[in-house]
Amino acid sequence: MAISLGTGGKSKTVTPNINVTPLVDVVLVLLIIFLVVTPLMSKMFWVHLPKQEKEEITPEQLEQDPTPPLVLRVGENNLIQVNGVDIGFDELVERLKRMFAARDDHVLFFDADDGAEYGFAVAVLDRAREGGAVTIAPLTQALTPEPAADPSAVPEGMDPGALAPLPETEAAPEPSPLAPPSS
Repeated sequence: MAISLGTGGKSKTVTPNINVTPLVDVVLVLLIIFLVVTPLMSKMFWVHLPKQEKEEITPEQLEQDPTPPLVLRVGENNLIQVNGVDIGFDELVERLKRMFAARDDHVLFFDADDGAEYGFAVAVLDRAREGGAVTIAPLTQALTPEPAADPSAVPEGMDPGALAPLPETEAAPEPSPLAPPSS
């Protein structure tokens, strides 16, 4: 830092002058140091991902599947259905526990009607988790109504009402072992 003393005149004043050259030199040296050191400081993280094994399923294999996927549907007016069968909110947990006990997978597909209340749909999802659903997969396409199941095509020991709802004109089948006891 330089100082110049004023010469001449009545008052002698000190006028400060800053020499910027050493400051620029120090800043440039620091910049070079940071440019050299920064790439050396980067850390590498190795991520080991499991191999994804995809197995394509043909429509014929899907039709031969003895255990169709569980589809939980929330409709308007707080209507809950599992695979087309109406279920009450209070009995959902117990019914799902029995259904998952008979299955190897604990995957539940979820579909909500556009008119369903959001809060009720979330409450139903919480109840489904309590019922044993490990994976809850939302359906991305609207469900299309399936034709009524042929009673002769239902696997032995399975309730035909669990696959598709019965029309109102038919008599109800005998209670399923998965169905709650009637009171």
